[in-house]
Amino acid sequence: MADTFTDHCFTTVQHAGTPTGQRIDIDVGGVPVPTYLAEPKDTSSSRKIILYFSDVFGAFYANDQLLQDYFATQGFTVLGIDYFFGDSYALHVNDPNFDRPTWRDKSVNQAKAFTPGWVDAIKQRYAIDYLTYIIGYCFGAPYVFDQGETGLLSAAAVAHPTALTVESVLKSNARSLHAEIDNAFNPDLRRSVEDALSAKKATYYFQIFSGALHGFGTRADLSVESQRWAKEECARSVVQWFKRFSA
Repeated sequence: MADTFTDHCFTTVQHAGTPTGQRIDIDVGGVPVPTYLAEPKDTSSSRKIILYFSDVFGAFYANDQLLQDYFATQGFTVLGIDYFFGDSYALHVNDPNFDRPTWRDKSVNQAKAFTPGWVDAIKQRYAIDYLTYIIGYCFGAPYVFDQGETGLLSAAAVAHPTALTVESVLKSNARSLHAEIDNAFNPDLRRSVEDALSAKKATYYFQIFSGALHGFGTRADLSVESQRWAKEECARSVVQWFKRFSA
């Protein structure tokens, strides 16, 4: 199993830009779940949905908003769940006395409790039962593959995941993007996942970025060329993976 969290899960370089999406609330059992919505300019054609499961900085962190906006420019309607209910780690990153373990346990419990109902509500809102794609970063990765047996998922992708097991990854068409330096998803576990996917003859694709650290897909230092390229290529390759299954 991938380690639950490492220090790299909680480090960031904030990116510059103006988000173009909006906040909506998705009702889950009478509880409004904050959700970031980014839509393509042309919504007249068949709608393709990406469900976005963020890292610990949350769907409303600037980096995550800008990334969701990018996916929208590629023709997808993107919905990012805020399973932190406004209390993402972005609010506490500069607090040396912050109780990270207690926050982590609370956040994991919230994500487990609300993500399934949120996904069901999205299905009803958009009247969809197929051609849906899910991307998860770090904290969000385990909840991607929870959807693998629902019949909803066309393709899945994760980047620098935490808390994954070999068994969970076998549930869907898998795209996995990894940092070379990543204690949360180390090479031995990565190879075990690859072996299991190969043995199952699953449809999968792995990409490993040399020199990249855990978190590069959302929190890279864009002033460093190698980090910027890895972050941008990660996003581009997710789009191409999803488009492969959009026919």
